Amino acid sequence: MHTPLAPDPTTLSREQLETEVRLLRAQSASLAQMFEQAPSFIALLSGPQHRFALTNAAYQRTIGDRAVIGCTVAEALPEAAAQGYVALLDEVFRSGRTHRATGARFDVQGLPGGPVDERYLDFVYQPITDARGVVSGIFVEGHDVTERTLGEIALRENEVRYRTLFESIEVGFCIVEMKFEGTRAVDYRIVEANPAFVQQTGADVTGRWVSAFAPNLERHWFDTYGSVALTGEPAHFEHYAEVFGRWFDVRALRTGEPSANRVAIFFSDITERRRVEQRAEAGERELRLITDALPVLISFIGADHVYGFANKAYDDWFSIPAEMIVGQDVRDLLGPRAYAARKPFMDRALSGEAVTFELDWPHRDGRARVAEIRYLPRRAVDGRVDGFHVFVQDVTARKQTEADLARQVAARTAERDQVWQASSDLLCVANFDGHFVSLNPSWSRTLGWSEAEMKARPFLDFVHPDDVAATLSAANGLAQGEAQLTFENRYRHKDGHYVWLSWNAVPRHGLIYASTRDITEARHQADALAKTEEALRQSQKMEAVGQLTGGLAHDFNNLLAGISGSLELMQTRMSQGRMSDLDRYMTVAQGAAKRAAALTHRLLAFSRRQTLDPKPTNVNRLVTGMEDLVRRTVGPAIHLEVVGLAGLWAALIDPGQLENALLNLCINARDAMPDGGRITIETANKWLDEAGARQHDMPPGQYLSVCVTDTGTGMPPDIIDKVFEPFFTTKPTGEGTGLGLSMVYGFARQSGGQVRIYSEVGQGTTVCLYLPRHYGEADEDDVTRRLAEVERAGQGETVLIVDDEPSVRMLVTEVLEDLGYTAIEAVDSVAGLKVLQSDVRIDLLVTDVGLPGGMNGRQMADAGRERRPDLKVLFITGYAENAVLGNGYLRPGMQVLTKPFVLEALASRIKDLIAET
Repeated sequence: MHTPLAPDPTTLSREQLETEVRLLRAQSASLAQMFEQAPSFIALLSGPQHRFALTNAAYQRTIGDRAVIGCTVAEALPEAAAQGYVALLDEVFRSGRTHRATGARFDVQGLPGGPVDERYLDFVYQPITDARGVVSGIFVEGHDVTERTLGEIALRENEVRYRTLFESIEVGFCIVEMKFEGTRAVDYRIVEANPAFVQQTGADVTGRWVSAFAPNLERHWFDTYGSVALTGEPAHFEHYAEVFGRWFDVRALRTGEPSANRVAIFFSDITERRRVEQRAEAGERELRLITDALPVLISFIGADHVYGFANKAYDDWFSIPAEMIVGQDVRDLLGPRAYAARKPFMDRALSGEAVTFELDWPHRDGRARVAEIRYLPRRAVDGRVDGFHVFVQDVTARKQTEADLARQVAARTAERDQVWQASSDLLCVANFDGHFVSLNPSWSRTLGWSEAEMKARPFLDFVHPDDVAATLSAANGLAQGEAQLTFENRYRHKDGHYVWLSWNAVPRHGLIYASTRDITEARHQADALAKTEEALRQSQKMEAVGQLTGGLAHDFNNLLAGISGSLELMQTRMSQGRMSDLDRYMTVAQGAAKRAAALTHRLLAFSRRQTLDPKPTNVNRLVTGMEDLVRRTVGPAIHLEVVGLAGLWAALIDPGQLENALLNLCINARDAMPDGGRITIETANKWLDEAGARQHDMPPGQYLSVCVTDTGTGMPPDIIDKVFEPFFTTKPTGEGTGLGLSMVYGFARQSGGQVRIYSEVGQGTTVCLYLPRHYGEADEDDVTRRLAEVERAGQGETVLIVDDEPSVRMLVTEVLEDLGYTAIEAVDSVAGLKVLQSDVRIDLLVTDVGLPGGMNGRQMADAGRERRPDLKVLFITGYAENAVLGNGYLRPGMQVLTKPFVLEALASRIKDLIAET
C-alpha cells in the first residue's frame, strides 16, 4: 500500500489536524483488519529473544490457539525449540539473511505430554532492520501445506509400491502404444515393460516398435490389442506366438486417455502347461481309441453314482452312445431292478475293495449272455475313494469252454483211474519226506504188501541195503529238479526175497511221480545172456588163439629151420675148410632172426606190452621214407597219395612202431579195395579244446594227426565198434588174426595219443592216429655205425651187465671187450645191486628189465642211482610191462634197446650213453 506524503502539522489548522488524525486511524484499522484476515499465518518477533509482538488468526490456528504475545518463542512454543526452529531464528537474527522453507514438518503439541499434531509448513523468516540497518526483529509468514504434503507423500509411497510390484511380479506386464491406419492397427510400441516381460519373451525391447524386432508377428496380436484400444473392452485369451515359440495366457485392457491408444497387457508363459495338456489330450485320445477297440465295456462311476467316462461298447450293451452315458446317474441307466442287484458290489467298491462277480445279462434279442463284472476302486490324492472303474466282459464262450473242459477232465480222470487200476506197471506218487502218497494195485500184486502197509513206512525200508546209497542219490537229484530215468534198485517182497525195479521218476509240484517196472526176470535173462556171450567170446578167442599159435608155430619153425640149417652148414663148411660160403649162410641166418624179431614185436604190440623207444620224430620225413615200401606193398591197382602239412610239429614216438602201424593201416585199406582205388596218407596239426578232447577221449592240448583214407567198401557202425578188439577180423578164416588194428590202437594209447575211425558203407574209411606234440626239434636220421667204426673205450671205463640169460651176457661182454671196456657180469638184481652199492667204478649199467631176485631192472637202476645219481643206464629187453619203464618214458641218462638187436646198434648206444655229459 502506498501512503501519500503527510502535510507538515505545523502548517495545518485544527480542523485539518483532526481530519488527518481520523484519516490515519482509518488506515490503521484497515491494516489491522487486513493483517488479521490474511490467509497466510503471520507473526512479528522482536529482539534477540524472539518475543512475540504480533500474531494473526492463521498463526494462532497453526500453533493451537495458545497465548504467546509478550512471550519468547522458546517459552510459548517449547516443541519449536526442541525441533530446532529457535536455533534457526537465532541464525537469521545473527546473520540478517532471509530463510525460506518448503514442506517443513512441525509437530504441534498444545500441552506438554499432550497429543502431537503433525503439520507441514511453507514459511519465510524475514529479518527487520531499523534506520541504522541493525536487525531488531524477525517477520514470520507462511502457509499450512499439511494436506498437500501428505498427499504427495502418499503418492510417492504408492509409486514405490507400484514399482516394487511392477519389478517383482512373475507375470509379464507391459504398456503398449498402438499405431493405426484408420481403424486398423498396424504396429505398436513397447512403452514400458517389467523384468518378467524380458524373462518370458526372451527380448528386451522397451521403447521399440514391434515391426522392428518381430516383423513376422501374427496378425492376431494387432487386431486384438487394436480392438481393446479403440473400444475399451478388455480381452482375455490364450494364443501361440510363433515368433517367440511359446504359448501365452494374455489379459489386455485400455489405460490412460482413449486418445493415447495405450493398452496395458498382463501375460504368463503357459508353454509347459499347454504341452502337458496336449500330451494329456493325446493320451486321452489314445486311451479312447484303445478302450473303444476292446471288446470290453469300460466306464468310470463316481462316488455320486454318476458316469464320468464310458467307452463305445456301451452302444452295444445299452444301445446308447457313449457320449450320452457320461453325466447320467447309474440308477437311471440300469433301472431299479438291475441297480438293486449291483448295489452291494458298488458299495464294496466304494469302500476300497476290488470286486469281481458274474451276472446273467441277456442280449437285446434275448440270447443268453454271461457277464463278468469288475469294480476297481480309484483313490484320490488324499487316499479317499472317489469312484470306481467298471470292466464288463462277455464270458459266455469261456464259461461254455470251461464246462466242456470240466466234462473232458472228468472223462480223462475216469480213464486215468482205469489205467491206474489196470496197469501192469507199478505207478506211484511219493513225497520228498520219503513216504508213498498213492500206489496203484500193481504194487500189491508185485511185492505182496498192501497199499496201507507201504504208505505207513518210509520207502527206504523196502530198499535192498546195497541200493540205499544209489536210491538216496536219485532222490537228491529229484529234489534238485532232475528227472531220474531207467534208475534201477531192489525192493523187498513181503516174503523176504528182492525184486528188481526200473524207475522213471520226475519231480512235479513238490511230489515225485514215478512209473516203475518189475525187471527181475529181464535181469535174470540178461545175466544168463551175458554169461553165454562171455563163454562164446572166450571160445572165439581160444579159437583165434589156436589159429594164431598154429600160424606162429609154422612161421617160427620156418625161421628156426633157416637159422639152424645155416648154422649147421656153416659148421660143416668150416670143418671142410670151405670158408667162401660162410657169408651167404650167415646172411640167411641173420635174415631169419630179423623176421623172428619183427614177429615178436607184432605180438607184443598186440598185447600192448612192447617196449617203446620214443624219440623226437619228423613224421613227414618218416612217411615220405615209407612211400616206396607202401607202394610196393599195396600193388599197382592202388593209387597212393601223400599229403604232408608244411610246418608239421614233431612227435615223441617210437618211429619203428609208427612205421609198423602205418603199414598195417595201408594193408587194411588195400584189402578193402579188391578192385583198386585210392589211399591217401595225410598229416596235420590239431589243437583240441575241452569239448574236442572229450569227444576224442583225450586230454586237451596240441597233437599231430596221421590219417589213412581209402575209397573202399567201408564199414557199418556195429563193425566200427569192434574193430579195435583183439582177434576181431572181418576177413575169412585163415586170412587174418585180428591183431593189426589192435596193435595200432595199443601203440597210439601207449604213446599218449588216440586212434579214431570214421567209415560209411560204400564211401570208404579213414583211420586217424593222434600223437602228442613234442616241443623241440626232431632228431636227424639215425645212421647205425658199423662195429669197427665205433670209437674205442677210454682208459678204465667200466660197464656192469646184468641179465639172467648167459648167452646175452656173453655177447654183450664180447662186444664191450672188443671196444676196450672192462665188463662186470651179474646174473640177477641182487648181485647187480651189490656191485652198484660198492666202490667199483661203473660208467654204464646195461640191464635186462625182467630180472630174478625180487627187483626188476628199472627198480635196480633206481636203487643204484641213490648211491650213483649220475649213473647211465641202458635197458635191453624183449618184453617189458609198460609201467616198469614209466609208461614208455625214461628219465635223463636212461635209454632202451629192444631185443633182438644188431651188435653195431648195441656198441653205438653204449658209446653214446657214456659220452653224454
